Amino acid sequence: QVQPVESGGGLVQAGGSLRLSCVASGRTFSRYTMGWFRQAPGKEREFVAAISRSGSSTTYADSVKGRFTISRDNAKNTVYLQVNSLKPEDTAVYYCAADSVEYRFRITTETDDYGYWGQGTQVTVSS
Repeated sequence: QVQPVESGGGLVQAGGSLRLSCVASGRTFSRYTMGWFRQAPGKEREFVAAISRSGSSTTYADSVKGRFTISRDNAKNTVYLQVNSLKPEDTAVYYCAADSVEYRFRITTETDDYGYWGQGTQVTVSS
C-alpha cells in the first residue's frame, strides 16, 4: 500500500507556473502507476496526467498537453506535476493517486482504477 500526500499548490496569476509534489509512504512505491487528477467546484473529478512505474511512459489529458509535465523519482517515493502557462480554468483541487493494482500492465486514466488518494492541494489561477 501507498499513502500519497500532496504539496505545492497556491495562488498564481494566469501564465504562471507551479510544481506540485506528492510523496507516497510505503516501500512499494515503484510498483504503482501514479496519477494526478483535479476537481473544480461543482464539477466531477477529472484525469490530468499519469506516469508508468518506471517513469518511461506518460499520458496527459488533452486540456493540459504541452503545459503540464508529470515525472517521478522512485528513490524518493515522489511524483511531480510541473504546471506551466496556467489558465483560470486550471483552478481546482489537485489530487495525487496510486493505482489500486500493483504492476498493472498499462497506464490507466480511469478514476476508479486508482485506489490510494491524497488529501489534495488547491491551485487557484487568477486572471
